[in-house]
Amino acid sequence: MIIIDAKDLISGRMATFVAKQALLGETIDIVNAEQAVISGTPAQVLARYKQRSSRGIPSKGPFLPRNPDMFLKRLIRNMLPFKQDKGEKAFKRIKCHIGIPEEFKEKKIITLDSAQVSKLPNTRYITISRI
Repeated sequence: MIIIDAKDLISGRMATFVAKQALLGETIDIVNAEQAVISGTPAQVLARYKQRSSRGIPSKGPFLPRNPDMFLKRLIRNMLPFKQDKGEKAFKRIKCHIGIPEEFKEKKIITLDSAQVSKLPNTRYITISRI
């Protein structure tokens, strides 16, 4: 079981790591999901997600989650072959949490050095909780 702290991690880079580990059979819990970041200027990122949410018909989709934990889980789902059996099983092994639940307080929580926000060439990013 892997517990990842998503605070100040680039969500796309973290999601690729999580998707690969889940396909290999690991159970993954992500804490502080609301503090993960998406790179780009806030205006551009908000405009892109506003366009995606206003596309289509409310009864037929696309259905985009509003909660930060479900938003991150949907982002990870798109990196999995979720329509196949192996992708569906891998997706069920991934859990996202807002904050740090009591059951994970004493356990070892890791962070990914390759996905730190300091790796960005500029300081333009927005957290998932603001989307």
